[in-house]
Amino acid sequence: MTTDGPDKTRADGTSVQAAPSPESHYSTHIVLTTYPGQSGIDPVPLNWGAKDAKSRGPVVVSRSGPLLKRRNAMGAHGGSYSIYNALAIAAGDLPPDFRPDFKNSEPTFNFPWQPAWADKDKIVAMDPYGHDIVNQFRDELNAGWDIRPTMAVTRANMKLAEIGEAVRDGKLDVDGSIVVDSSGEVRVTKVAVEPVWYLPGVADRFGVSEPILRRTLFEHTGGSYPELITRPDLKIFLPPIGGLTVYIFGPPERVSDENVKLALRIHDECNGSDVFQSDICTCRPYLAFGIREAIREAQNGGSGVVIYFRKEGRALGEVIKYLVYNARKRGGDTADKYFTRTENIAGVRDMRFQALMPDILHWLGIKKIDRMLSMSNMKHDAIVQSGIKILERVPIPEDMIPDDSRVEIDAKINAGYFTTGRQYTMEELAEVKGRGWEKWEDITH
Repeated sequence: MTTDGPDKTRADGTSVQAAPSPESHYSTHIVLTTYPGQSGIDPVPLNWGAKDAKSRGPVVVSRSGPLLKRRNAMGAHGGSYSIYNALAIAAGDLPPDFRPDFKNSEPTFNFPWQPAWADKDKIVAMDPYGHDIVNQFRDELNAGWDIRPTMAVTRANMKLAEIGEAVRDGKLDVDGSIVVDSSGEVRVTKVAVEPVWYLPGVADRFGVSEPILRRTLFEHTGGSYPELITRPDLKIFLPPIGGLTVYIFGPPERVSDENVKLALRIHDECNGSDVFQSDICTCRPYLAFGIREAIREAQNGGSGVVIYFRKEGRALGEVIKYLVYNARKRGGDTADKYFTRTENIAGVRDMRFQALMPDILHWLGIKKIDRMLSMSNMKHDAIVQSGIKILERVPIPEDMIPDDSRVEIDAKINAGYFTTGRQYTMEELAEVKGRGWEKWEDITH
């Protein structure tokens, strides 16, 4: 017989009864996968693209108890954080059958329903009703169903050094509503989103068949999700990849109002620059510039939005990115070889496929962007092709580009990135050099 684990000791010296051992929760029979028509399999109906949440149905992904036979989605809530959740259960810190208490967790702003929420072509990579499950599926939650939000909407104050400097230098005003004081503290509405993929729509975005998409996802995640193959009737997949966060400056209701101007920065994660301010790329400066211009537009009566996607290292990851850095610096860091170094290691220049990116714009109700704070043609083209107009593109100001990042930015401009400045030839790019490592290590290899 399996018993509860030993008591645990808090930092203050008191003890607390540990959660029951996971073995007491699981049966000895392990279900590796399920099949359509299998005895008892009865997935909760889910009609992606329905006119409202009730008609669409909840996303049920839990394997707990009777829900194993009723779930209508694959994967797990929390994206990559689902692994930490599993570790907490294995360690006895979290009961396997834990159900969250969502009291007072509702959004701080109720975003109005948008036609795109009911369009299975416009939104395929997120659950448009994922922020409101407490209201939409209250009966199911009260009945004990494990249904969880995949979005959350909150408010916060933020401080960024560059915004404080902009206030000090007179580039931003203290209005008391958005910029609240002379230190540059800013009020913001934030929306966190976890990915929820409608596989037929995702396949269509990439121009592949759904069976090919499912087989490729299965094979290249080490066979982690066998129901991609065995359950073609399940069309929803919660992938183990990062999501996104929306930062809204000014009243959130303005975002979908075509009568006011919108400044938008779509930013893909770069931990080294965004957080630790490495100067090898323009990511932190462009992020700071985007936030500043979003605030300015909101102060002028419009709306400002910055959307931060978890796509570290051009979606190649930080390990790949650092390997590329090494190859660049040891091989002679010149702009004409910038993309070659990445292709040699990763096989591609960039894996930040932007086909799914516009979904959040449609969820917000954005129909036109007055000032797009981006030089990326991939982002521009994906947005325009999804039916959203872009009236102006704004490159990063020259005075905000770090010296060591000229290799990156000049190579990108030569490859087609938007600019209002000069574009260098390949011969000239060979003369654009980054910082060497001569004073750091013996670079002869």
